[in-house]
Amino acid sequence: MSVELLDGATIVSFVEDEAAFNGLIHDRFSNLDTNHDGFLSYSEILKEFQSLRVFETHFGIDVKRDPDELAHVYDSLFEKFDHDANGAVDLEEFKMETKRMMLAMANGLIRLPACSDASGGGQLS
Repeated sequence: MSVELLDGATIVSFVEDEAAFNGLIHDRFSNLDTNHDGFLSYSEILKEFQSLRVFETHFGIDVKRDPDELAHVYDSLFEKFDHDANGAVDLEEFKMETKRMMLAMANGLIRLPACSDASGGGQLS
């Protein structure tokens, strides 16, 4: 298994590499835009939020959350992406908010590196 070590500087470097960052954003946006209308609806972006399982786990262990609480969190996240509050997220909004969130995460990782399972095998060694 391959393990990647991410730190704040690595994330900042990636975000500042416009070609790499824009490529990732375009690919991710295209994958999420299932109806190919050039916008992400709430239901399209909700699948991404849910796949991250940030709110459904606590240190990797499944936790039962109140469905109303989860809905409120997901609604709030969608509002963060939907800068013009038109009910849809365009590519530029997606790019700007993803960049903002990645830089905020990088700021939190300046002293605390994160390990990532690069091979997808589910184990770190």
